Amino acid sequence: METNLLITPSQNMMMVRANDWKQEVEDAVLIMEQPKKHSPFIEANTTEVTLGHLKNDCIIPTFAKDNEVCISHQNFIESVYEATKDFYHGEIINTPDIRTSHIVKGRIPEAINKRVDQLLESDKTMYYERMIFNIEIPSIHQDVNGNQLNLSITGCKSYARDNLSGKMAAQKFSIAVGFLNLACTNQCLSTDGYKEEIKGTSSSDLYKFTLDLFSQYNVAKHIHLMQSLGDTMLSEHQFCQILGRMRLYNYLPQHQQKKLPRLLITDSQINNVARQYIHDDNFAGSNGELSMWKFYNLLTGANKNSYLDSFLGRSVNATEVSMGLTEALNHKDEAYSWFIE
Repeated sequence: METNLLITPSQNMMMVRANDWKQEVEDAVLIMEQPKKHSPFIEANTTEVTLGHLKNDCIIPTFAKDNEVCISHQNFIESVYEATKDFYHGEIINTPDIRTSHIVKGRIPEAINKRVDQLLESDKTMYYERMIFNIEIPSIHQDVNGNQLNLSITGCKSYARDNLSGKMAAQKFSIAVGFLNLACTNQCLSTDGYKEEIKGTSSSDLYKFTLDLFSQYNVAKHIHLMQSLGDTMLSEHQFCQILGRMRLYNYLPQHQQKKLPRLLITDSQINNVARQYIHDDNFAGSNGELSMWKFYNLLTGANKNSYLDSFLGRSVNATEVSMGLTEALNHKDEAYSWFIE
């Protein structure tokens, strides 16, 4: 039987088996036919695709004024995967789970004058404006408040963030390292494991930026903070008070919002949190109480209905809000006290 995993704060990017350092390891292998084990990590307005589909069926957009090719979605995925394989050498690294949205359709020049009903498949071109992927590392995992969490790396790209109508310039990408809650595939991210915007002009840039992110991520601290959420309980009255304030927040004048911590969750997602408080199989309230760990997962569960280009930012914000409310409930910080007054 495999022993439990321990976290070593002095080397915060690593987790090791209790009494067994691995002396020799083999390179992780990308297994492209690996079966899916659980539900999607993001759901709203996205379609699951394969790396092969991106490589073989999609064109790559260019910058209009000089026709320089953009960094493709597949190159982004492969760069992050290579960095993951090198940094977490010897660990089991799963197939990237890739989801896309906002398909852009076109035609080859020879088919420009054909009627739609005359178009052949070979006449059509396409690419996806937005793409997000998640790479799980199941050999690095931890039990947190009764849920198994696997380390995961997530990347997001939207060509809408780049000025493709101009000359070639650095493109914008988002990358995160954190954990995936296997009970619900909710994404658990911290501020030091997230880069909202990195700018790169080549795959090697993306590889370097990914390694830098891994180096700054404090996995031990992140695990500790998530575990601590299970120690604070909300009454049903407090839960309703917080949700009511969240609904009110979105309608406050800008000058009042600026005095409060940021809240990125939308009205429809707040409604989802309320509904799942009653109906969620894993994180519903019980006997008029709800732990802040469950509250956090209700937030991250609702976030799965975000557009993919806002998904990572809202995942981090769910962590900020849950941690801040916990501090306020324990009278250690007044920043979030407005939500519980």
